[in-house]
Amino acid sequence: MEAEREKLGPDIVVQIPAEIVPTDETNIEIEFDTARNVTMTHVTGTKKHQDVSNFQFQPGMARIKREYLNLNYKPHVMTQYLPEAMKAEIAQKTKAASDDPNNSQADVPPNKKIKLKGRNKHRPKEKRPDFSTKLCPSLVLDYPCRFGTQCKYTHDVKLYMAAKPKDLGKECYNFTKFGKCPYGIACRYGATHIDEDFKNVVNQDLFEKTCKATTTVNLLPKDIQIKLRKRQYDFSKTDSMLKIALKNLPSAANKNAESVHSTTKAPSNKRLDGDIKVDLLTKPDNSLCDVTVPDTHYIHADNVQPSPCSDSTENSSSLPNASGVDTATKLTTKAVSSDHDKTSDVRCDTSSVVSNDASSFAACASGADSNPKSANVDGRNIGSVTDEDTIRLRPQEKKKINFGDKLYLAPLTTVGNLPFRRVCKRLGADITCGEMAMATNILQGHQSEWALLKRHTSEDIFGVQLCGGFADSMTRCAQLLNEKLDVDFVDINIGCPIDLVFKKGEGSALMGRLNRFEQIVCGMNSVLDIPLTVKMRTGIYENKNIAHNVIPRLKTWGVDLITLHGRTREQRYTKMADWDYIHQCAGAAQPVPLFGNGDILSFEDANLHKEQTGVAGVMIARGALIKPWIFTEIKEQRHWDISANERLEILKDFSNFGLEHWGSDQQGVDITRRFLLEWLSFLNRYIPVGVLERVPQKINERPPHYLGRNDLETLLGSANSGDWVKISEMLLGPVSPGFTFLPKHKANAYK
Repeated sequence: MEAEREKLGPDIVVQIPAEIVPTDETNIEIEFDTARNVTMTHVTGTKKHQDVSNFQFQPGMARIKREYLNLNYKPHVMTQYLPEAMKAEIAQKTKAASDDPNNSQADVPPNKKIKLKGRNKHRPKEKRPDFSTKLCPSLVLDYPCRFGTQCKYTHDVKLYMAAKPKDLGKECYNFTKFGKCPYGIACRYGATHIDEDFKNVVNQDLFEKTCKATTTVNLLPKDIQIKLRKRQYDFSKTDSMLKIALKNLPSAANKNAESVHSTTKAPSNKRLDGDIKVDLLTKPDNSLCDVTVPDTHYIHADNVQPSPCSDSTENSSSLPNASGVDTATKLTTKAVSSDHDKTSDVRCDTSSVVSNDASSFAACASGADSNPKSANVDGRNIGSVTDEDTIRLRPQEKKKINFGDKLYLAPLTTVGNLPFRRVCKRLGADITCGEMAMATNILQGHQSEWALLKRHTSEDIFGVQLCGGFADSMTRCAQLLNEKLDVDFVDINIGCPIDLVFKKGEGSALMGRLNRFEQIVCGMNSVLDIPLTVKMRTGIYENKNIAHNVIPRLKTWGVDLITLHGRTREQRYTKMADWDYIHQCAGAAQPVPLFGNGDILSFEDANLHKEQTGVAGVMIARGALIKPWIFTEIKEQRHWDISANERLEILKDFSNFGLEHWGSDQQGVDITRRFLLEWLSFLNRYIPVGVLERVPQKINERPPHYLGRNDLETLLGSANSGDWVKISEMLLGPVSPGFTFLPKHKANAYK
């Protein structure tokens, strides 16, 4: 946007918008924060005349009310926060265009010399900071440093505080909410909790109320990480189950079984001395994934130890039971002895039961009868006669989730982080899922990959999404998550279109490798006691849908939910989602629930697709990035004309959640800012309801250049990455010197 600049004082520069004619009557209002940083400018005056009566809306344009159109908009390249390599590329193209205005170079086509379209595929990675300038965590958390003189961090507190930049703000969110900031003197908002002696101040009353509350679960314990890296974690369960599962697959040939790199022997069928017979792994239907032992496996009662506090049950009870979640209680194991003494140890064995009721485990551990209607006196049952003391639940009994008619926030790479999911949860999302995690990286104990599995306590129905191409690694990962994490379901990604993933035979490539995919699903099902779901696309190649051939197999393999994105891998996110094909697949999936996904940006879109296709629910992805309050709109069945201030408050919540999750030190602030900028690259596409001439907005429509109803609304609607940085400075304080941000799309470098 062409603009004239007018200086006010020695260091304040105000940009006058192009639609304002600079005259003596031009009014400039400037808002400052407490540190005299400019937070917002308001420029009013005589507007340039615009003849909008003859403006023609082009195909693909959202229809904006004509009084908000900005026909005087003139874009120019803004390179203030771009990396040096991108600046050099733009300067070279600009110079070539100015030196050759008549296109004398025959080999260079018109309008191609300064092309800023497409994606920045090779975005630079952030450089690691200089550790010698960072404070040792032992001083922040107040514990002895075990590295001594060999520590790579600084231990000189006075030198660190002297070199530390001034605070980004005067209020620390972590200190205000919890009574103690865990980042101490390293906090960039530490004015309220750092005293003159460089000690971290604690609000004891507030801290005692909040210190016992766990807000984030699914952390990676150090002992588990060491076992994974040294390959000492016990995966014998996976190895034995997988061998049995693959042996009973009709489609599994010997060459497919060789992909399981395991030397563990299959469970013996030899009958042990004892009198309790248990049918292992028997499913109610004769599907391809039936995993059965050829004869019968006998377990001696004296060898069975009660384990009321196993890992899976302990984790599953750490959060309150979600609405729509219940536990299967069918009892199918047969007992051949009525001797109470021999079965007393079996009665309280709940290691294979998934339950969210912590009191049942406490009763079991104390030896109490699990049936409240009966009591045990001298070996005799008093009250109603039950068989709970002699019958064990089958190991494959799973927790059931009622997915029907719930709003599902899609797993979103990069932007679907924990703070963003918290925002969507506040605004009405029912089901949330972590970002796609690679199974091999999880098994290797990568901290960055485990960070994708973290769960906030507000996420009552939460799952994790795994991506992999081999049955052994995916099944081992499923066992690990089932034993060590608190999740409600596990999702398999067979829709990822990224070339790096596809070429490894993972993601959407599995749609064309059904034998291998069958091994993965059946292997994971054999070790999970929570639902297993699948997210897929309509196919791999454009105009060649194959999902209708895959879905009937998923039904027989025991999948609990199918989510279908209405595009092929080659389409990625171009063209419109094929909801007619989703309708065809929804019928083929019955009785397994199928969720549709694609191009939902309003409650009208959601209602229309559910009515016309018969899907069990909808998954929302880009629609939630563009307007996260879409969940509120769907539940309340209205178009929410949300104000710019309300939108800024949502961004403020995200920033605070980010400082809580990633930290309020310099590294945490930088991470929060970058994820905020990534989200703003989608959020700016929202067009306010009051500005639209035709409601609702369609996801594939882009607005012409328009002015909002106030300056903040105009700023939030800017597609320029430089304006996104300004918004982040309003929430997180000024950026560090030398800060750079390369947007995902090259066109976002325009002003």
